[in-house]
Amino acid sequence: MSQATLGIRRISGHAGPAPGEDVERAEQVCKLIDTTTCIGCKACEVACLEWNGYTFTDTVFDNSYQTMPETAWNYWNLIKFNEHEREDGSITLLMRKDQCMHCADPGCLAACPADGAIVQYTNGIVDFQQANCIGCGYCVTGCPFDIPKFNPATKKMFKCTLCVDRVSEGLEPACIKSCPTGCLHFGSKDDMKGLAETRATQLRENFGFAKAGVYDPAGVGGTGVIYVLHDVTNPEAYGGLPKDPRIPLLVRLWKGPVKWLGGWSMFFGVLGVAIHYLRYGPKIPQDGHDNRDDSAPGHRDEGVKP
Repeated sequence: MSQATLGIRRISGHAGPAPGEDVERAEQVCKLIDTTTCIGCKACEVACLEWNGYTFTDTVFDNSYQTMPETAWNYWNLIKFNEHEREDGSITLLMRKDQCMHCADPGCLAACPADGAIVQYTNGIVDFQQANCIGCGYCVTGCPFDIPKFNPATKKMFKCTLCVDRVSEGLEPACIKSCPTGCLHFGSKDDMKGLAETRATQLRENFGFAKAGVYDPAGVGGTGVIYVLHDVTNPEAYGGLPKDPRIPLLVRLWKGPVKWLGGWSMFFGVLGVAIHYLRYGPKIPQDGHDNRDDSAPGHRDEGVKP
């Protein structure tokens, strides 16, 4: 019996854009972005909008080829253009596809107080469930890449889903499908990491980029979106990509020790109330009086007239 008959769907596990035959959809997936072959055509931006049903918004020319200043709740994928001066004084244009990084240890999930609002599937994709979102914005605090965006109309948070609806059906994300230069690849994390390292080695040995490398930051446990960079020692030059992203310490404390201590404090508070009740009993007024001593000096019964 064939795999299609069994209903087993697969995702691409190879460098090419076509879905492969060797990777289960439950395996950790990864998007590889080779910034050295990006031409800034913005086809991925268009594909993202069309697949997710969003319309184009008005743009304002700001002396740059960049479409918008940053991503938005209805604009999840943006090519950033950054002029960079090389060591020899020449100017180069560094382009980077900016979207959710789908961290292995997602800060947005660590910070979220609403159950089920943010989920991480077995394949590593981090997804927002707007039906459970309370719009608190704590996910922004937890994300070191400044990705989640707030919709003021619905009071919900949004971000790139890595086309989880397509991936679950054995397809690559829409942006991968649209790329004309082979800049974007999709498959298992192991395959994409191997392909990225091969490309970085090629850049170092054959093209003179001695600092070329793979951006897959360990501070968030690695990411489901990795980059090949001309200079991996200076990721900030690529539109502010953080060099060592980590979940903020306050988020770790709030969802860890502080939450644990708060739970125990509540437990001991309830325990103290129970012990007091068992020892002294309920406080009940005696015969409807206010328990004042009628024999005390200066006491006067206002209800009795002389």
